[in-house]
Amino acid sequence: MGRTPFPTPPSPGAAARPGVNPPGAARHNGPERRTLVVGRGISVQGSVQDAERLVVEGTVESSLITATELEVAQGGVFRGAVEVEDAEVAGTVDGTLTVNGSLTIRASGRLIGKAKCRRLQVEEGGQITGQLEMITEAAAPRPSFNEAAEAAEEKNEEAAS
Repeated sequence: MGRTPFPTPPSPGAAARPGVNPPGAARHNGPERRTLVVGRGISVQGSVQDAERLVVEGTVESSLITATELEVAQGGVFRGAVEVEDAEVAGTVDGTLTVNGSLTIRASGRLIGKAKCRRLQVEEGGQITGQLEMITEAAAPRPSFNEAAEAAEEKNEEAAS
């Protein structure tokens, strides 16, 4: 009971131990990226803008998310449409996933719906149900993801009227 509910931040004069990242520190070298983490037991609905990295440990429902990186942790659920450079799925993605770079489906991962990616890796046990399209350099131009999302949004607004 004498324990504080949140870790206390290090004092400004405290020296960092070499090779040890403080809690919450980025795991990469270079400038910090804008990261949104939806923790276990948390549900979020709506759109996400300007996040470079989205980590889903809980549940996210969205009509459109654009980010650089998507990580759906084991037990996490993403429903909706997302366009990213790279994605790693250890939980469930149900909807439309566009990955301009690498898509990795972990052994516990499930992808349900439609996916487009340039590179694909599926671990033994990973599941893909639906439509999968590989992006190639010679692909014919199609409406952009944003144009398709805007058209869908306009359709939803008309239906609500």
